[in-house]
Order: sequence, then structure tokens, then C-alpha cells
Amino acid sequence: MLERSEAWVLHVIGVIAVLVVAVIAYRLTVRVMRGGIRRAASRTKSTWDDRIIERNAFARLAYSVPAVVLYYGIGPALGLSPADILAGGDIQAFLAAALQRVSLAGVVLSMALSGNAVLYAVNDIYSESYSEANSRPIKGYLQVVGLAVYIAAGVVIVSLLADRSPVVFLSGLGALTAVLMLVFRDTILSLVASMQIMSNDMIRIGDWVEMPQANTDGDVIDIALHTVKIQNWDKTISTIPTHKFISESFKNWRGMSESGGRRIKRALTLDVSSVRFLTEDEIERLGRYELLRGYMDTKRQDLDAYASSRIVDHADAIPEVRRLTNVGTFRSYVFNYLKASPVIHDDMTLLVRQLAPSPQGLAIEIYCFSNDTAWVSFEGIQGDIFDHLIAILPEFGLKAFQEPAGTDFAQLGDGRASGEEPLLG
Repeated sequence: MLERSEAWVLHVIGVIAVLVVAVIAYRLTVRVMRGGIRRAASRTKSTWDDRIIERNAFARLAYSVPAVVLYYGIGPALGLSPADILAGGDIQAFLAAALQRVSLAGVVLSMALSGNAVLYAVNDIYSESYSEANSRPIKGYLQVVGLAVYIAAGVVIVSLLADRSPVVFLSGLGALTAVLMLVFRDTILSLVASMQIMSNDMIRIGDWVEMPQANTDGDVIDIALHTVKIQNWDKTISTIPTHKFISESFKNWRGMSESGGRRIKRALTLDVSSVRFLTEDEIERLGRYELLRGYMDTKRQDLDAYASSRIVDHADAIPEVRRLTNVGTFRSYVFNYLKASPVIHDDMTLLVRQLAPSPQGLAIEIYCFSNDTAWVSFEGIQGDIFDHLIAILPEFGLKAFQEPAGTDFAQLGDGRASGEEPLLG
């Protein structure tokens, strides 16, 4: 009895010694990797080895070192040979076999983790080295490979722990196909969507994407297998399933950025009561404007030619006379103003049109494109244009329409109370 207890004490001490050696081996391996491998990588001109180190591929592979030490050291620590462990028969052999299986499972898991880190490093290298990385990201495909690696590692680990051949587990997967299809439904949809997105060049990293149904409006910052991350303009992050970009509609503003022009489509509403014919003095004055000189000369010739061609049948009839209107002249001025502006794109549509009158007045819509697509610059260009147009309206005898405010009604009431003429007619 005493000999048996002494033997157990020796076995426990041996197991502890093996665990201590495993820990020491792990720390030495990590120190060598951090020192030697990092120094060797820093001396090379290429950056791919730096990315592998940054993703901790070697550090994760170091987990297998204590597992290997435990695998080969547990037998001697318990006083067993490899043949004794295979033969079994007692609790020591069972414990040694179980620890060896756990060690092998640890090695497989370490290799899977290291392989997945290498895949992420490959994505980093691809993103840095190739200009088409934004339009053709491979992160989704690498995640599929990583998922396959984890599945394979899981099957091997389970077979090692159960002491069964992996073929036994793989043969049972056929009966679980329906369940697997249900479990990996999103993965399959995302994989197909990723392939369609890449082949059709639907979105790229850096694209401005708008998806109203997801309340998303911002720049694409990441395209992965399952999700696409978008940083909204309020700096929040929206995460949208990849397959949503196939099954649902969205707007990509990349075409606007690549075209070099950003659309300005805004209307200036005029007070209909200010629309009238121009007087001769006004025609003479406006004709001196640089932007209207050609327009006024052409119109004068047209009007003179029309008037000379008219024959009045009755002496008492009022002849039909064509005259210039202030709103028509204003439209011509706006067109020439935009045409001469250096911030308006010359090769894109330029249109100044009159919309249908409404209770809010007569709208003059400007449709053109700025040659600067940056948001801040675009808003500044648009604001400067309408600042100028609103300020020059009185030169044409026009007024901008504005619905009466509370102060207008208050002044109207004060005028009636004092017997003065009302401010609003």
C-alpha cells in the first residue's frame, strides 16, 4: 500500500513537471518568435511578413508547443510506454490516452487559429499592394476559406476526442444536409451575394451608399462575407447583411463622383404679381448688362421683324404686340450667368426652366452640374448661386415669394386699427 501511494506521488510530481516544462517551452517559444522572427522581418524590404506577425499567426501557432510537450511527456511522467498507453487496462493508461488526445486537439486548434490569422494577413497584404482592392475585395472569400478551416478542424478535434476516425463523422453529415443548409443559410446567401457584388462591381470600399429602408447614408468602410459596414454622415456605423445589397434596392453615388459633376436642382419661387412687361427704359438699361447684351439685341431684332410683318385689318383693332417680360429676361440672365460661371460643368446639362404656377408662386428651376463633387464645396457653390440670384431680382422688377409670417399679420392688424392703409393688399 505504501509503495502504491509513493508511486502516485511520483506520478503527480511527474505530471506537474511536464506541465511546468510545457509552460516554460511556450514562453521560450514566444520569446524567440517575438525577438528573432520580428528582427528578421524588420530587415526585409517586403511588408507581407510584417502583416503576418501583426496578425499573431506565429503567436497562435506557439500554442501547439505545450500541447506537443504534454503529448510526449505524459507517458513517461506516469511511467507508461507508448505500447502501455495503447493497450490500456488501467486508469493511468486511460488518463494518459485522454491527455494525449486533448493535446492533439490543442495542436489542431492552434494550427486552425494560425491559419485563420494568415488568411487575414493575406487580406491586409492584398489591400495594401493592389489598387483594385477597393473594387475587388477578397475578404469575403477568405472568410469562407476560414470557415472551412474551422469546420475541418472541428471535425478532426471531435474525432480525436472521441477516438474515432473522421470518416465516421463525415459520413453522418449527409443525413444532416438539410440542417446544415438551415444553419448556414445566411453564409450561403452572403457568399452568393459577395460573388455577384464583386462580378458586377456594385459597391466598393469608399463608395457613398444610400439605403433608405435601412436608414443608412454614408461611406462603405468594410465589405466582409456576412456584413457590409457603412459609416453614416453622423459618424455612426451601420452593419447591413451582404445579401441585402442583392435582394433590396440601394443608391450608389460613385457614378456622380466619377463623372466629375454634381447636380444642382433647386427652384427659386417668384411672386406672380411682380411678373410684367419691361418698359423701354428697362430694356435699354438691361441691354447694357454684359450677360444680356446678346440676348437683348437678338430679341429687339425679332420683335422689330414681327411688328413689321403684322397687318392690321381694322383700324379700330388693338394690334398684337410682342413685348419682353421681366421673368423671361431673368431666365435668360440666369442661363448666361451659369454658362459663364467657372464652377459649373460645361459638358453637362444646363437648364433654366419655368415650372407650373402654384399657390406658392411661379417657380424658376435651375438644373445644372457643378464641377466640384465634394459635399462642402458643392453646398458653397449652390449657396453662392442663389445668393446672387435672389439679390439681383429687384433689377428685373421681380420679387421672391414668401408666405406671410405672424409679424405680417400683426402689422396688418395695427394698420387697420390706426386707420392706415393695410400693408398687405
